Amino acid sequence: MRRSLAFLAGALLVGVCAAPASADGDGGFTIKDPRISESSGLAASRLHPGVYWTHNDSDDGPYLYAVDGRTGKTVATVTLRGVGTPRDVEAISIGPGNEIYVGDIGDNFGGRWPYVWIYRLPEPKVLKDQTVRATQYVVKYADGPRDAESLVVHPRTGRIYIIDKKEDGGHLYEGPATLSSTGTNVFRPVAAVDLWATDAAFSPDGRQLAVRGYFGGIAYAWNSGRITRQARLDVPLQRQGESVTYTVDGSKLLYGSEGGDSPVQPGSVPGNHGAGGSVSPSGNGTPRAGSGNGTPPTADYKVGAVVLAVGLALVLGLKRLLRRKP
Repeated sequence: MRRSLAFLAGALLVGVCAAPASADGDGGFTIKDPRISESSGLAASRLHPGVYWTHNDSDDGPYLYAVDGRTGKTVATVTLRGVGTPRDVEAISIGPGNEIYVGDIGDNFGGRWPYVWIYRLPEPKVLKDQTVRATQYVVKYADGPRDAESLVVHPRTGRIYIIDKKEDGGHLYEGPATLSSTGTNVFRPVAAVDLWATDAAFSPDGRQLAVRGYFGGIAYAWNSGRITRQARLDVPLQRQGESVTYTVDGSKLLYGSEGGDSPVQPGSVPGNHGAGGSVSPSGNGTPRAGSGNGTPPTADYKVGAVVLAVGLALVLGLKRLLRRKP
């Protein structure tokens, strides 16, 4: 995953400042498995409430990990069979019928790979170490290759969407109504997303889309893909914020980070979109300052900007020291 030196310094400072998560399930937990050092996606299991599926970013293999939200311990490791060698797995989502979708959609070269992959498999009914056959889909974008880290499956329609990752904001891409396992699946842009997106998730009722970045996030009203901004999200400062999921009842958002012993931290849901489908009062336009969650819309980005500025100063200072002759 390519990032600037200044960003890495800023992210390091965020890791120092971030508070550890408590180990109480939906209230947050810490991933204890030393094999999970680059947790890049997160999905709450409906079949096994309290369990969260995750995976490593790259250089791991075709593995998924089921983590107990009460203890942070891995309770099952699933090996995918029937797929090629994963390249850059960045996202995971659960669709209708408890089908797991894995997005091998990252591109560290910013658009070098002409195609990416999606893997689909049934969620195991029994949590134990096992091998599960998956279906592999070839994906291309209508407007050319791009990097992406966000894949979501609508919980009602089963349609798949990808959000590309761009510093100045990306786009929501819609896949075919039904994916083909023999042909190429073309994803087309349908809406702009005002964020450098690292992950996204649908609320359980499918009426809200949460998109997160490194230092902030946005909640959108779904409206059949015609997304409308609702509110800023209370994204916690994390070492390297990579993932987000709603809890199974939709009452909270959980945010994950890369790194060993990485914390998964809770946040509020604008409008509190639970399984019953409550509607946010700010669903028809841009929110007022602090609407939805009591946080000014630009507060999270201001904090992130300060952290990045300090990180950049540190990097420049280090460079100067390295240039000095002994």
